[in-house]
Amino acid sequence: MSAPVRIGILFGGPSAEHEVSCASALGVARALAGGDYRTVAIGVTRTGGFRLVPDAVLGDLLAGTGAERAIDDRLTVTGPAVELRAGPRPGTAVVTAVDAPGAVHAELDVVFPVLHGPFGEDGVVQGVLESLGVPYVGCGILASAVGMDKVAMKRALRAEEVPITPHVSFDAETYRAADDPEKLVVGLRRPLFVKPARMGSSIGISRVADGDDLAAAIDEALRYDSVVVVEQGVTGRELECGVLGGARPEASAVGEVRVTGGWFDYQQKYFGDADPMVVPAVLPQDVTERIRDLSVRAFAAIGGWGLARVDFLYEEATGDLYVNELNTMPGFTAHSMYPKVWAAAGVGYRDIVDRLVTLAFTRHAARPRPAGPGATR
Repeated sequence: MSAPVRIGILFGGPSAEHEVSCASALGVARALAGGDYRTVAIGVTRTGGFRLVPDAVLGDLLAGTGAERAIDDRLTVTGPAVELRAGPRPGTAVVTAVDAPGAVHAELDVVFPVLHGPFGEDGVVQGVLESLGVPYVGCGILASAVGMDKVAMKRALRAEEVPITPHVSFDAETYRAADDPEKLVVGLRRPLFVKPARMGSSIGISRVADGDDLAAAIDEALRYDSVVVVEQGVTGRELECGVLGGARPEASAVGEVRVTGGWFDYQQKYFGDADPMVVPAVLPQDVTERIRDLSVRAFAAIGGWGLARVDFLYEEATGDLYVNELNTMPGFTAHSMYPKVWAAAGVGYRDIVDRLVTLAFTRHAARPRPAGPGATR
């Protein structure tokens, strides 16, 4: 019998999506429980420190039945302070005590960074894992950074002729030097959506209709980033599609988010009482296939690997589809859209996780090795 794969789940993090990450991580941990995996949960504090969740704490959470709302059913960042270091064997990492680096708590064969938002989904943690030489789940450094940065993402999509909404972007200095913020959005029709360039889970986003305060919306976005994106609103349906794979990725079924109040904000996503997701979405077959094709094309445009959720806006009157954004580490709770659209395609949650781990090893095996004396990783 082969030894179980030792997998480290990284979760939490310094971003405003800390709680969302903790909820996603518990879903992944439950899927990994038993079988061919030995799970180690490593929480990242809001200041960037690592904590090793005690096995007893993790076991109690895995044995729980779960809360009605996914955001209330989550791991907690607790336990002794630890560090991640390169392991004694190529392709491994070790979890060591901060106050005693020689004391190894666990050795890892692969890492699953279930981190959302800045410092986790933007290439930062991916760079750390690359430097350790350990396989990890999901997109690499470049794709993670491009997927997180709405300005870079839109440039990549436009270069590959993937349709996107009209928009402008500017930094804080440009905004503060402008005598009238309206001059920064000339040519865009209301409603407008004002967003931090590098944030997720609808945090920091404002919808600006006629008569609304554009400056207040920009100020809100600047609380979370120094660059702002302003998009022209689309009156249409919000649709989402999952992508899974490596060199030849596949697209899932298509889901729809039924929203109230004009858009799917943070409150509706995580604290609403009703499930707003319809899976599969009721669409003409040709529209479904266009969405699936565009999802794979968008994934390729950013150099994706492993997984992403691609979000669309669909104008039924004109038949136009726009890619709104890609999420390279989408919400991963049992209630999230990504597992739901794959379930509708006949791929269960555990199978998704198994495939992602396999893809992590596949990419690592193809990774160029450093040249020179003593280069072994």
